[in-house]
Amino acid sequence: MKPNYKFSSLVLALGLIILLNPFISVFGNNSLSSRLDSLSGELAALKAEKQRLEANKKLVADMYQELFGDKNVEAADKYIVENYIQHNPSVTDGRKALKDALKTWFKDAPKNKIDIQHLGADGDFVYIHTRSKMGDKVFSVIDIFTFRGTGDPKIFRS
Repeated sequence: MKPNYKFSSLVLALGLIILLNPFISVFGNNSLSSRLDSLSGELAALKAEKQRLEANKKLVADMYQELFGDKNVEAADKYIVENYIQHNPSVTDGRKALKDALKTWFKDAPKNKIDIQHLGADGDFVYIHTRSKMGDKVFSVIDIFTFRGTGDPKIFRS
């Protein structure tokens, strides 16, 4: 995983300001104190964004296992909005159309553990790269999902 240098730099700067703050206040310099407040706010915003991205990645991983691994078509209701936009040209838009297609695709298919190779998030996008085996062939699949909503976000496009 690539280190987040912006986050690390903010933590280092915040630590230095906290360490030097008693000396700064002796000389009456409030500009560094206000910078400390600003950095604290930026740090809190970065932490919140990181938590949101991690939650979205978990949601995609859980959805992929329940829907595609466990073959639980009804799990679509939990993870996907009703007016879902589908990228697959053989399936029309909408959660119901997806569920109908999955019922056909999953007929007589065994449950399996999803083999996630990569999982990443950027803004409202989450990508997942999986490997699966069908007979003697190994397939790699990459899906990109877009989220809508806060508090209880759901997938609205793939």
